[in-house]
Amino acid sequence: MGETGEGCPTMDLMRSEPMQLVQLIIPIESAHRTISYLGDLGLFQFKDLNSEKSPFQRTYAAQIKRCEEMARKLRFFKEHMVKACFTPSTWSMNGTNVSLDDLEAKFTDLEGELLEMNANNEKLQRSCNELLEYKQVLQKAGEFFNSAQNNAAVKQREYEAYQLGEGSIDSPLLVEQEMSTDPAKHVKLGFISGLVPREKSMAFERILFRATRGNVFLKQAVVEDPVIDPVSGAKVEKNVFVVFISGERAKNKILKICDAFGANRYSFCDDMGKRHQMMTEVSGKLSEIKTTIDVGLLHRDNLLQTIGQQFERWNHLVKKEKSIYHTLNMLSFDVTKKCLVAEGWCPVFATNQIKDAMQRANFDSSSQVGAIFQVLHTKESPPTYFRTNKFTSAFQEIVDAYGVAKYQEANPGLYTIVTFPFLFAVMFGDWGHGICLFLATLYFIFSEKRLSKQKLGDIMEMTFGGRYVIMMMSIFSIYTGLIYNEFFSVPFELFGPSAYGCHDSSCRDATTSGLIKVRATYPFGVDPTWHGTRSELPFLNSLKMKMSILLGVAQMNLGIIISYFNAKFFANDLSIWYQFVPQMIFLNSLFGYLSLLIIVKWCTGSQADLYHVMIYMFLNPTDDLGENQLFVGQKFLQTVLLIMALVAVPWMLFPKPFLLKKQHEERHRGKSYALIHSDDDNFEMESHHDSHSHEEFEFSEVFVHQLIHTIEFVLGAVSNTASYLRLWALSLAHSELSSVFYDKVLLLAWGYNNIIILVIGVIVFICATVGVLLVMETLSAFLHALRLHWVEFQNKFYEGDGYKFSPFSFALLSEDED
Repeated sequence: MGETGEGCPTMDLMRSEPMQLVQLIIPIESAHRTISYLGDLGLFQFKDLNSEKSPFQRTYAAQIKRCEEMARKLRFFKEHMVKACFTPSTWSMNGTNVSLDDLEAKFTDLEGELLEMNANNEKLQRSCNELLEYKQVLQKAGEFFNSAQNNAAVKQREYEAYQLGEGSIDSPLLVEQEMSTDPAKHVKLGFISGLVPREKSMAFERILFRATRGNVFLKQAVVEDPVIDPVSGAKVEKNVFVVFISGERAKNKILKICDAFGANRYSFCDDMGKRHQMMTEVSGKLSEIKTTIDVGLLHRDNLLQTIGQQFERWNHLVKKEKSIYHTLNMLSFDVTKKCLVAEGWCPVFATNQIKDAMQRANFDSSSQVGAIFQVLHTKESPPTYFRTNKFTSAFQEIVDAYGVAKYQEANPGLYTIVTFPFLFAVMFGDWGHGICLFLATLYFIFSEKRLSKQKLGDIMEMTFGGRYVIMMMSIFSIYTGLIYNEFFSVPFELFGPSAYGCHDSSCRDATTSGLIKVRATYPFGVDPTWHGTRSELPFLNSLKMKMSILLGVAQMNLGIIISYFNAKFFANDLSIWYQFVPQMIFLNSLFGYLSLLIIVKWCTGSQADLYHVMIYMFLNPTDDLGENQLFVGQKFLQTVLLIMALVAVPWMLFPKPFLLKKQHEERHRGKSYALIHSDDDNFEMESHHDSHSHEEFEFSEVFVHQLIHTIEFVLGAVSNTASYLRLWALSLAHSELSSVFYDKVLLLAWGYNNIIILVIGVIVFICATVGVLLVMETLSAFLHALRLHWVEFQNKFYEGDGYKFSPFSFALLSEDED
């Protein structure tokens, strides 16, 4: 990565950026603009100098409350835009700067206008729903009265016929009595009409009957379509009812029952002409209200569209202002109350950039007093800051998930860029599957501008974030697949013909017997003839198991070597001589020697049993090796290495704690002598510090810690080496699964000579390959490679007890921040 700014060195992932603790003294009139410019720069981590104060006691609590209120109004606008199916337009920098006061006033006006529109719309919608219900009552209740009037007319005609003597002996005996009653003595019944929810209609009818002791007549009609209730606004299935009653007392009871059951009552007239007139009036009002509602919604949509065009810019501005005031609350006032004092961490390379930002803020604010930048000296551990790009950031996240590096500790992320995808590929070696992964990753890489602006799901977001890790994994998988000579488990003669052939013309089954070497060795990777032979599995097992041990010992040695550079960087000679040296001796006396035996066996073609050699190296080191001897002097070398391994254990355990105790005593005694010529204040401060540090040094704790570390390393050397055998196991599993899918699905379907079976077989093969080999196996190999790095590699040198550099930066503002 090239120069990124004035005084900005080339990015270095080996060690974190040099940091410094600085103090900024900023005039009050330019404080807001200074913090804003530092937020744009994003290279300064502020310390909270008011940690003893609650949020409400801080200077800028009122401004933060204003920003929170504005954020609430923005959320209110967004909710309405979502309901109206509007998407806020993409925010751009091409906008006029708006002051916070103007923005607050604008938000208040817009909120008031929206609230008023909503209130008017709710009133109109309620009136519209009431009129719709009223219309249903007029229609259904009108049918009741029309039916009753028709029945009355029929009875009247029957009575008139009876009076004229047209009646017969079959006519009802009481007709004359019923019809001859004096009309003046007829009782005029009152009625109440409305709508009741259908689910309550039966209970409504029973309560009416009991409350009036049966002196009531109820008629109900079902409304076919659900209607919107004016009170709740929900769609409800309802029935139209008409209750006929006699007496004021019964009427009051029924009105109370209607209210209890949520029945909406509507006035009704039994005169047909008036009913027709009321129906016409209701239809006219409905038409007017619907037109008014449509106009109101159109006006509201236009307002929301206007808000949507500026929403992202407003949202960013409010978040920016809120973060500025949060940061200002972390600053303290100086004694004159005219300046704000800030403390924080920044990279050394950013010194000039921060000073330039402060000068620009002073100039733009027309401040008469300049800001002061001064470096503070402290024993506090600085934060860890690695400058990464979109390629290296994902690898750094893999390391940071285990633990953030201590300040300027050697960073495993640098080596992870190569070792992580390589170990993955050892377990996932198939260049056909590697090409599939690579093509899938290319889609994410070429679409990264579009996808980075979209909200993806959790799994897709994680996959997109690690697109460059997956790309490296796929490239290395193609490489190891070429070495294993596997393309969906099928071998190819890519680099020339096989070195093996039939020993004579009668050799018919060349995959099982009769093969002899007829050409030069296959130039790259596994000879394709090995695949399908009887000795394929033993040969590949032996190859991959020994290769796993070699890779494991090499990576563990790399980890111990990095611990040497760590100790040298921090000038820790004790760790070099009493940790690095014995660890290298112990590991390589045993497993380095095993790696040497593997290489010698490969080179010489010996039939020696390495299990027997390693076991009897401990059980009987003086015994004769016999046929298991690989080279001259092997027995003497084994004895020397065994002695060195045994000596390395107490070398790691005992000297370091005693030497640390001696160094501490000498340092404490030396400082006490040196403080005789110091000032009284300094003497008190330093002596207090030294007595405190002297009390902190506990020899027993140091010794127990070293004992645990030694035991962990000795046992870990064995278990970690065995752990690398997962490379062999997963590689074998991946190869066998791929072979099973090819032989038992694809080739089996091909053998039926049936197009339908072939299509089904191809579909099953593709689904199995994608689902099992490209998804589940990828995840499995990824997790195993992760474990090998976190446990087997990083525990050799990586402490990971630091904390991240978290600068104040507007670029890091979360979109979902409230």
